[in-house]
Amino acid sequence: MNEWIFVVAAYLLGSVAFGIIVSKMFGLPDPRTVGSGNPGATNVMRSGKKAAAVLTLLGDAGKGWLMVWLAQHYGLTQPWVCAVAISVFFGHLYPVFYGFKGGKGVATAAGILLAIWPWLGVSVMATWALAFAMWRVSSLSALIAAGFAPIYAAAFFGFNIATATVFVLSAMLVWRHKTNIRKLLDGTEAGFGKPKAGDLPPQ
Repeated sequence: MNEWIFVVAAYLLGSVAFGIIVSKMFGLPDPRTVGSGNPGATNVMRSGKKAAAVLTLLGDAGKGWLMVWLAQHYGLTQPWVCAVAISVFFGHLYPVFYGFKGGKGVATAAGILLAIWPWLGVSVMATWALAFAMWRVSSLSALIAAGFAPIYAAAFFGFNIATATVFVLSAMLVWRHKTNIRKLLDGTEAGFGKPKAGDLPPQ
């Protein structure tokens, strides 16, 4: 019973959209009404308020990290810790408080991976940073990092439930980027520092 409380709490915390909350605090437009309509840090950055984007990033990553850390701290078994990880991520993607329309999950996934094992999180974030430095496209960087995440997990943990969980998170993240994938394939996805006329910024 206690384990299910953690799973439900993880979903509810995951459903908190920090992009919406932070934007309201800064007197900015609701990120769902501008740009891509995505309540994540990248879209909040469109406001020009870097502090708001950073707080959104920290909030979204922090909720993922916190719930997994709490599950570990209170001695939940590994299968339940993994269930909590998937639940908080699912809450971010499909938040009950916002009509089940949430973000794409990059920051929340990073927080979860850091809590599962710091070196796993660092490896995935370093992959994202390297890809971004090379191509300056946020969505492409996220997709590359998501592709490598299960490989890193398998290298660190072998083929176990933790690796399977990372694979599920990566698959969900890729699914949420399906629109970006179409834009990447047809060459209309814009990158930081090299926008294309009429394009929205990368997500």
